[in-house]
Amino acid sequence: MTSSLRGRAVRRRLAGSPGALAGLVLLLTLLVFAFAGPHLSGWGYADVDYTDLAGPPGARHWLGTNRIGQDVFAQCARGLQKSLFVGVSAAAFATGLAALVGVCAGYAGGWTDRVLMFAVDLLLVVPAFLVLVVAAPRLRALGTVGYVAVIAAFGWMITARAVRAMTMSLKERQFVVVARLMGVPAALVVRRHILPHLASFLVTDATVAVAGAVVSETGLSYFGFGAQPPDVSLGTLIADSSDVATTYPWMFAAPAALLVLLLLAFHLLGEALRSALDTGSAR
Repeated sequence: MTSSLRGRAVRRRLAGSPGALAGLVLLLTLLVFAFAGPHLSGWGYADVDYTDLAGPPGARHWLGTNRIGQDVFAQCARGLQKSLFVGVSAAAFATGLAALVGVCAGYAGGWTDRVLMFAVDLLLVVPAFLVLVVAAPRLRALGTVGYVAVIAAFGWMITARAVRAMTMSLKERQFVVVARLMGVPAALVVRRHILPHLASFLVTDATVAVAGAVVSETGLSYFGFGAQPPDVSLGTLIADSSDVATTYPWMFAAPAALLVLLLLAFHLLGEALRSALDTGSAR
């Protein structure tokens, strides 16, 4: 199948997928909330209303206020911005690194494969969350970029192993063997014949990695190693309100619901993209 025909087939499958439509609508709604919400509410995430402390949702504060009078709507929008940026950036970096290492190891073989897989196995036995907790405070000077780097650094090894195995299998296919015998450069063989067959897996993995990175960022923030005041993330909002979830439910329910919806949106999109990119699926 040529790239143009395959592209049309993918778009047709996506257009006919209820999951893709639901995931896209949900994600777009969350993006509008995250980036347009603060302008609509008229409150900044750091603004304090001293006349309305721990107030319930109402006309003045649509999702209520927290214990020091900050607007929950504006804080949730800012927290969603932070979690989206960290999740998408870390997932893109991790998936790209996994693809690079896995393809190089699987296609080159020999010592290249042994060295790369030794590094992957070494990182797999390292307790990732413990390293994240230890490294995160030391990366505060780098801000969000530091958290993206440290989350992505421990989120690519299993994917790299899977990509390596798939590349080793594809390398033995007839069309790849013929291209290599014809003297086609390795980079061109990988771009034309290997990566298109890995696209379905990599796209699905990237969407799953977004959810995993968001959960990691939320966990770090929950334990105090993520976003630092006055900045917020969904993790810090959930952590700060977990002890009042029953007495002031709007403080906890709003960020928790946004986290669930964000993970659901990426799950739906990932599953739809996997089905659309799978050349063996039914049309």
